[in-house]
Amino acid sequence: MTQVQKKKSGVDKFLSVVERIGNALPHPATLFAGFALLVVTLSWVASQFDMAVVHPGTGQTVTPVNLLSAEGLHMILTRMVTNFTDFAPLGTVLVSLLGIGIAEGTGLIGTVLRLVVLSSPKRLLTFVIVFSGVISNTASEVGYVLLVPLAAVIFLAAGRHPLAGLAAAFAGVSGGYSANLLLGTIDPLLAGLSTEAARIIDPNYMVNPAANYYFMFVSTFVVAALGTWVTEKIVIPRLGEYNGDEKPESIDRLNAQEKRGLLYATISILLMIAFILGGLIPENGYLRNPETGDILNSPFMSGIVAFIFILSGVAGIAYGIGAKTIKNDSDVMRGMSKSMETLGSYIVLVFFAAQFVAYFNWTNLGLILAINGADTLKTMGLSGIPLMIMFILVAASINMVMGSASAKWAIMAPVFIPMFMLLGYTPEFTQVAYRIGDSVTNIISPMMSYFALIVAFIQRYDKKAGIGTVISTMLPYSIVFLIGWVILFIIWIMLDLPIGPGANLYMP
Repeated sequence: MTQVQKKKSGVDKFLSVVERIGNALPHPATLFAGFALLVVTLSWVASQFDMAVVHPGTGQTVTPVNLLSAEGLHMILTRMVTNFTDFAPLGTVLVSLLGIGIAEGTGLIGTVLRLVVLSSPKRLLTFVIVFSGVISNTASEVGYVLLVPLAAVIFLAAGRHPLAGLAAAFAGVSGGYSANLLLGTIDPLLAGLSTEAARIIDPNYMVNPAANYYFMFVSTFVVAALGTWVTEKIVIPRLGEYNGDEKPESIDRLNAQEKRGLLYATISILLMIAFILGGLIPENGYLRNPETGDILNSPFMSGIVAFIFILSGVAGIAYGIGAKTIKNDSDVMRGMSKSMETLGSYIVLVFFAAQFVAYFNWTNLGLILAINGADTLKTMGLSGIPLMIMFILVAASINMVMGSASAKWAIMAPVFIPMFMLLGYTPEFTQVAYRIGDSVTNIISPMMSYFALIVAFIQRYDKKAGIGTVISTMLPYSIVFLIGWVILFIIWIMLDLPIGPGANLYMP
């Protein structure tokens, strides 16, 4: 035991330094406010120099926008409210938690968690959570708002540190963003951008949305295994015993009323699933895209948050009726209200985070940094595996200043896909390399849309936690995912395996 501690002492000391430095910074909300002011100042500095770049996709010149100008001041004043209300994660979190509040208030979530803890082998719990996080990406944001907080509660109920469960789920959801057993909404989005970029060289080229499926299918299990190893070997030993105020859910055996409640909830969920399948299975189903019949770009996928709210609410009410934990509508509304009470600090944090992200986008600084980074890689003259590894590192670095996967790819694809096609690499191959880099730094990037939410979740269990806690906890996942994914990538190249249906590594 002493030897194990000695081996980990170096890593633990490094992560503790990272955490102390990060948490020595002001409150996260204050920090985002400071970042916003810094961006405003940098926009003025950048506008004083010749920092113009040419957008590789449109051919238009991109220049810094000075937010200290009269026009910039008008934007700051007139869009402050909409920056906040239009911030994508805000509505997603609020609506989802209204439904989840019903399920929690009636006791459904606590009962299900007890059942999971009682029936799951303790050894597999971490793997199941990381794996579920990766799979949740099929349903867009559901992993962030549902699985991440639930994983903390599950770990606490199992007698383990809740932040380890939260970290494991977050690693799967965000660090394993591109991996999946099913196609998600990001696949057709990236494929469309890749197709446009490839047609710069070949006007008839088409990138299939399933072009990376084989590689991402295997990556799902690799990411889940790596995430489990990091959680068990680095995160849990470092966190130690949990001594916070949150109390674990009781893990007593289920009584007759709880079993009846679960039966009612299961029946209600099955009826809802039947309704959903009835709208998805037929070619002209009422939940498919009415124009194309597509599922990925359908009202179902766009309305996934509404389905979380409805499913959680209906199942919670059904459970409450069966278990007799609710007597009237006031009990239901009380559960929803209670879930909102926990979001006070998150809403404050989001207000300043939303201003910072909006200012950064307005100034074009992220766009300029991304294009300059792409140009630097282009002039390095590398080839083969070193070239692709460097490309992955560039994508991972750009992810620290631009959160949107599609926005980054819209910039990078027109540069790298034609260049790599001329070097003999297929657009599908270039796209899969980009997806690795884009995923691995999600969990440590403050520009990631749900980063503020993760800070708020962690503060529920550690009042003193801040950005430093998040980064120090998630940094080992980021490093291990990068190394593991690159090794898998190299093996794939050496074996010359197809990365998806009809998608090879090299041009004919």
